[in-house]
Amino acid sequence: MIGRRVAEARVRAGLTQFDLARVVGLDRSALAKVETGGRRVSALELARIAEETGEAFEWFVTDPPPAIVSYRIGVGAPATSSIDRLIEQVARDVELVQSLGVLDVIEFEPFDQPADVAQAESLAATARTTLGLDPAGPITDLVTPLADFGLFAFAHNLGVDAPDSATTLLHRGGVSVVNSDRAVGRRRLALAHELGHYLLADEYTVDWRVGAWPDSQRTEWLIDVFARAFLLPVDSLRSRWADLRARESIRESAVRAASEFRVDMSTLAARLSELNLADQEELSLVRAVTTTRADIIEHDLLVAHDLEGTSLPRRYEKAVLALYRSERISVGRTAELLRGTVDEAALPQLPPVHESEIWKFVS
Repeated sequence: MIGRRVAEARVRAGLTQFDLARVVGLDRSALAKVETGGRRVSALELARIAEETGEAFEWFVTDPPPAIVSYRIGVGAPATSSIDRLIEQVARDVELVQSLGVLDVIEFEPFDQPADVAQAESLAATARTTLGLDPAGPITDLVTPLADFGLFAFAHNLGVDAPDSATTLLHRGGVSVVNSDRAVGRRRLALAHELGHYLLADEYTVDWRVGAWPDSQRTEWLIDVFARAFLLPVDSLRSRWADLRARESIRESAVRAASEFRVDMSTLAARLSELNLADQEELSLVRAVTTTRADIIEHDLLVAHDLEGTSLPRRYEKAVLALYRSERISVGRTAELLRGTVDEAALPQLPPVHESEIWKFVS
């Protein structure tokens, strides 16, 4: 297994056997034997391989979460995209923190998959109640209530060619990764979509076209409906849209509604269409709207920054820092678990250990 992982890591890093062997201090033939299982690899050699290939040491010696293993067997590939690799890393990190007893999750029975639009709408309303959210108002913070429920959402810029998002179940809870290359409204929609997968207990999913699934892909399309209904509840959107349209143009109404509910124009237009709140001409106008700096100033709009750059759930961050303060993980490991968002030098100074406490370690 370790040999296969070494070969995979080397290929993903774009290295030849000669290049990697030279850095690690092995003959190319010795590395070739490692990769085929014909030679053992020492811990020091493996540490050097991990450093050169950019993989965590434990990646070589432990299995990924079962949901990811099952998915890869199904597609017949060790990794399909950058988001597949990232979510494995994040899942390992979360499970490590969980194993140290500082990140409990809520156990729940998976919900039934919606069979039609009405059931998708009902699931969205139930999800709000289950997560302790206002049943009607905009959701200002999407990441925190999901983390409290056991779904830990991480964001990272994976580029324009990567999927929108992905989710995997863990032994306890789950992890979602959102591609922060997308606009903020699309990122929020993607996370709401991943919540749908989590509630249905889908083991592992990668979503390339969140918000654009056709009716022919019925399951994903219904989860899109769920996501829009979750972010834009029927009663509050209908009431707010009627109020806006009674006194403002279609453009101004769209700008205000999209800002208040923190969605993009495509999501708003799709939801208005589902609820028959606008005709085709109006929907085309909504889709074409771009919120400008002048709009933000004139209408005192809130600029959302959810899931921006590299971001982690606050509950997870606090758990990692609690482990650091209790000296259960090292400074370097803390920085790794926080995925570079905090430098080692920026971590709080720990109080010096009194010499009498040495007996706790040697007695």
